[in-house]
Amino acid sequence: MAARRRSRGAAALALSATLATLAACGGGSSGGEGTEITWFVAIQPGGSIQEIAARCSEQSGGEYNIQLELLPTDADPQREQLVRRLGAEDSSIDLIGMDVIWTAEFANAGWLQEYPAELRDQVTKDVFDSVIDTASFEGKLYGAPFNSNTELLFYRKDKVEKAPKTWEEMITEAERIGTTIQVQASRYEGYTVWVNAMISSAGGKVLDGPEEPSLEEAPTSEALATIGALANSSAASVDIDTSDEDSARLAFEAESSDFMINYPFAYGSAKENAPEVFKNIAVAQYPRVVAGQPSNPPLGGFNIGVSSFSENPELAFDAAACIGSAESQLTATELDGLPPTRSNLYTEKVVRDAYPGFEDVIKDSIEAATPRPLTPAYTDLSLAIQRSLHPPAEIDPEDPSAAYDSLLEAVEDAVKREGLL
Repeated sequence: MAARRRSRGAAALALSATLATLAACGGGSSGGEGTEITWFVAIQPGGSIQEIAARCSEQSGGEYNIQLELLPTDADPQREQLVRRLGAEDSSIDLIGMDVIWTAEFANAGWLQEYPAELRDQVTKDVFDSVIDTASFEGKLYGAPFNSNTELLFYRKDKVEKAPKTWEEMITEAERIGTTIQVQASRYEGYTVWVNAMISSAGGKVLDGPEEPSLEEAPTSEALATIGALANSSAASVDIDTSDEDSARLAFEAESSDFMINYPFAYGSAKENAPEVFKNIAVAQYPRVVAGQPSNPPLGGFNIGVSSFSENPELAFDAAACIGSAESQLTATELDGLPPTRSNLYTEKVVRDAYPGFEDVIKDSIEAATPRPLTPAYTDLSLAIQRSLHPPAEIDPEDPSAAYDSLLEAVEDAVKREGLL
């Protein structure tokens, strides 16, 4: 990993004293002259946001100067601040650092401008199809892909002979050697990520369209049974009901678990915080629910949207194209360990240094990933999934029909609503 990179958990502790001030007061100007373009975006601990903003401002030749408004690290308060401002048609927002799950919601509300045809090819060149899907709504592009993310299987190669291909294999092996599996199953967005990936890997999907539930019974029940099987086994961590990305990495680093599902940041965190664990880490593709079926890993990341209320949309689109450029994506990888959205960048030294020996695992994972449902009612939908299936140990692995019925009812109710509006 890059020497300047820091794990998200460690960085969050180091920056906790300054986040509130940065979020409230903004992150300052990138310097230089030109029309001010304000970019609202989540803070990143390695400084990639500041460096990209400064470079793009300089490269504009004095046409624009990117001013940063740094949002909190957690997605919910990020969205809350943006929704409040955009709902009031705040013209101070030019660029929006959008979580991949916000595109449909914001576009449907009329808060985003469609990317002009002459920029579409530029900002999507060599970008994974799965990522383009997250930046689009109803066939129109509303975001310039900036960075991606995906979950991987981390395991101890000194304890585990080979990477399990399926969840069933992993649970069986964990029980055999007397260890646990770290996942994200607290009642928050991370649980929705897990549920969506499991249903997709089983051959199903949550929605057939923005307002149309799918949830075919056979694959959905297979996915729910697998979640219930882990939660009711000795392979489940004692804190599974409150587990998240940070609790997973901490348990893995403390050697209380030999398997972990997590994002690539966990690799750098172990290198920094647990060198004895780090030297025995191996990385593999996200496990499958059904043998022979694709694993369809989770997909994360950020896209750059242009606000409908920007007073300088042409300059904002130019700035967004620079932020989403190959050069900017490599800066985000080097300083903050964020995977690029462009498939051709995975042969670059910066990427190979960030993910030594497993850059192709990340690339293949993003290429095969299934986005979370694209719907304006996503927030309602995610909350419905969480509430209907939590805690996971209440899902009967032998007969998940009650959990299935609860999920189907909750999803049907959620998508009948109109999200923000």
